Amino acid sequence: MSFIRATSRVARSVTAATRLYSTEAGTKNSNLPLYLLGAGLVAAGAYGYTTFGKAESEKPKKVLTSALDPQKFVDVKLKRVEPYNHNTSIFVFELPEGQASLLPVSSCVYLKAEDLKDANGKPMVRPYTPISPSDLEGELSFIIKKYETGNVSKYVHSLGPGDTLAVKGPVPKWPWKMNEFEEVGLIAGGTGIAPMYQVLQHVLADKSNKTKFKLLFANISEVDILLCQELDAMKKKYPNTFDVVYVLDKPSEKWKGLSGYINADLIKQHIAPPSLGEKVKVFVCGPPPQVGAIAGKKAGREQGELGGILKELGYTENQVGFTSSQHSSR
Repeated sequence: MSFIRATSRVARSVTAATRLYSTEAGTKNSNLPLYLLGAGLVAAGAYGYTTFGKAESEKPKKVLTSALDPQKFVDVKLKRVEPYNHNTSIFVFELPEGQASLLPVSSCVYLKAEDLKDANGKPMVRPYTPISPSDLEGELSFIIKKYETGNVSKYVHSLGPGDTLAVKGPVPKWPWKMNEFEEVGLIAGGTGIAPMYQVLQHVLADKSNKTKFKLLFANISEVDILLCQELDAMKKKYPNTFDVVYVLDKPSEKWKGLSGYINADLIKQHIAPPSLGEKVKVFVCGPPPQVGAIAGKKAGREQGELGGILKELGYTENQVGFTSSQHSSR
């Protein structure tokens, strides 16, 4: 089991978790993300998607095709770079007319740093979750933090408009099904918000959605909160199905929200209880120390058995999902 854990432009703020949930990059030779276990989607070939204008009668349907390939890397050209905060930027890549990413929700892609080699002499590859809508024609956007001990993140930050980057995908994660759960808890740290945002962006806009989402989002300070304006806008637009709670490790004196770490008391207060059985799901995404403390450590390439706070609170493995984190994508 595993998962998610997504465009308009973003506000100025992102990433990092708390001292307990260190956002420093892992070892330089770490090439593997925190992958999900369990069900996945089989993605192959191109995808078709029909978009509509204001009214079907006013504007003819437009069929989009996918610009990506799950079997091989495709070069995409960097259109622009939008600085986000002191160490993070949004990278907007150009896709051909009539094409979009068409990534199934939820899924990520691989980014390849052709000039950087791993221990086996192969180009370094890392998973990232786009923040642009799957059906957005002509653009593919990522929000990426630059880690000084990272490799691929520094490589992407070295790119300028006109440069190209190799992308492969989709890489399927959790196969989202509308209204599969009554309550969904999302626990994220720093850049771990990207997969969560992908799902929220897709699901909340669907008029058939009845699932209620509650997000606990941990960061170091106000400036590090990723996609804050977008999340607040979602909360205002979908008050009956989405709520977000920010938790800061080092807030300023002006901060009126919660401070400290995401602990058992916070989870009990804000996340639906395990007693709901199959009606509840909790997804976790963040730096490995955070995920380990909340849901248990990974075992090699895969997530290990459920542990941490969620196990202590009585959640079962079927109720918890994990995702690869962009904290692993360095």
